[in-house]
Amino acid sequence: MMTTLTGGEAIVSGLVAHGVDTVFGLPGAQVYGLFDAFHQAQLKVIGARHEQACGYMAFGYARASGRPGVFSVVPGPGVLNASAALLTAYGCNEPVLCVTGQVPTQFLGKGRGHLHEMPDQLATLRTYVKWADRIEHPGNAPTTVARAFQEMTSGRRGPASVEMPWDIFTQRADTAAAQVLEPLPAPRPDPDMIKQAAALIKRSKAPMIFVGSGAIDAREEILELAEMIDAPVVAFRSGRGIVSNAHDLGLTMAAAYKLWPKTDLMIGIGSRLELPTMSRWPYRPDGLKSIRIDIDPVEMRRFISDTAIVADAKAATADLAAAVSKAGYSKTAGRRAAIREATAIAQQEIQRIQPQMAYLNILRDVLPANAIVTDELSQFGFASWYGFPIYEPRTFITSGYQGTLGSGFPTALGAKVANPDKPVVAITGDGGFMFGVQELATAVQFNIGVVTLVFNNNAYGNVRRDQRERFDGRVVASDLVNPDFVKLAESFGVAAARVTAPNQFKAAMEKALSHGGPYLISVEVTRDSEVSPWAFIHPPKP
Repeated sequence: MMTTLTGGEAIVSGLVAHGVDTVFGLPGAQVYGLFDAFHQAQLKVIGARHEQACGYMAFGYARASGRPGVFSVVPGPGVLNASAALLTAYGCNEPVLCVTGQVPTQFLGKGRGHLHEMPDQLATLRTYVKWADRIEHPGNAPTTVARAFQEMTSGRRGPASVEMPWDIFTQRADTAAAQVLEPLPAPRPDPDMIKQAAALIKRSKAPMIFVGSGAIDAREEILELAEMIDAPVVAFRSGRGIVSNAHDLGLTMAAAYKLWPKTDLMIGIGSRLELPTMSRWPYRPDGLKSIRIDIDPVEMRRFISDTAIVADAKAATADLAAAVSKAGYSKTAGRRAAIREATAIAQQEIQRIQPQMAYLNILRDVLPANAIVTDELSQFGFASWYGFPIYEPRTFITSGYQGTLGSGFPTALGAKVANPDKPVVAITGDGGFMFGVQELATAVQFNIGVVTLVFNNNAYGNVRRDQRERFDGRVVASDLVNPDFVKLAESFGVAAARVTAPNQFKAAMEKALSHGGPYLISVEVTRDSEVSPWAFIHPPKP
């Protein structure tokens, strides 16, 4: 049945059909018709003070919930401001949809210099999203929106974008009902590859499993396989919590590296294998064999393994576990004890990363297991990659290999919107936090109860250390002059506290969590006092 809708209404009908009830956005002239349609459909619209925050809130929403995150900004400068968030979503394989505008139809491709015009916005978008298209008539919106969701959620997940010319948002036309397209079918695991992988596992004595975000939905199957063969399961960033750090086999990178010298088989599941193959770890053990499970066939060309299984992680791991069970596997005597010992030794060794570990230990003690923590590129954020235990997937959110300074705080806001009943804590440094400090106003306006930890050393601490150590002490543009973060937060209406030592931190955190609303804790750290966290991220060769 056809219904007369504006272009904006047609897009929104497609969003609603896909279960979208929340949109992050910053309205402007080109997208007025879209935002009016949001209002008429009674979608929850979380506004922001900068387009980048809209994108990062949608990213945090998607990563924390597993559901697509949607945001809308104006074209040209608005899209470019949000591009870092889209690039982060691309790197982290998250389904984030950007809905943006375009110049009016009669100006498309003319280069006349219309408001916010880019030489080729669609082509630009396609360089950092998985899929993008233009809607030039309201009647095309249902199919285009459905295709965007299909592409975002099929195969290797990723962001998408749709754009619509300014005038089409308010143009009325007969439009078909919104539709939902099923995700494209994933390739089935090749039985011969499964048998080869099972044979490699049967011959191994010390296997290790590496997991990334592509393995989140396979957590039960991965744990079954790991327990069957006594294989430690390690994640760098995105896969943390797939196997809990409370489990004997759930290891941080610091503990896993202790076992690396004797590892004879690495099994990568939904992971780029950044730790063992991209120079994080400085060598590979002699005779090391490898198995990869990944839904993206291109990934198999980026690192050649002995056995490559192109398939959904859940299905392939289930088949592999069944094949290993059928083939039989003889566990190495004392293997589980050695894994526990490696974890204990690593936990003891990382305590020298101070004062970071003192604060992280307290933070873990105060927070429940299901609390969500976002990191930031900072001395405390880096240490959290291995020094903060994670017990459930989607509860530790980073910017992945993009390493986007300034992403942590707005990402946390989106995660909290998606999970209002869970505590959400943003670990930030003073430099990164100032990239998005204006979103304190957003937190207050929409009562987004994120606890923000600003570790203030009055510097881009990592840059400053690198300059001093690698360039004969010449420090350039890495020292900072900061505001009083407590007074600044209070000026926005955010409750705040100051901490100058770890022994003050627990009480401050407990007060912040009980407060319920947005809260900021400024943790004052003496410049250059932090021990470098990099010894466990780029460890030396034994």
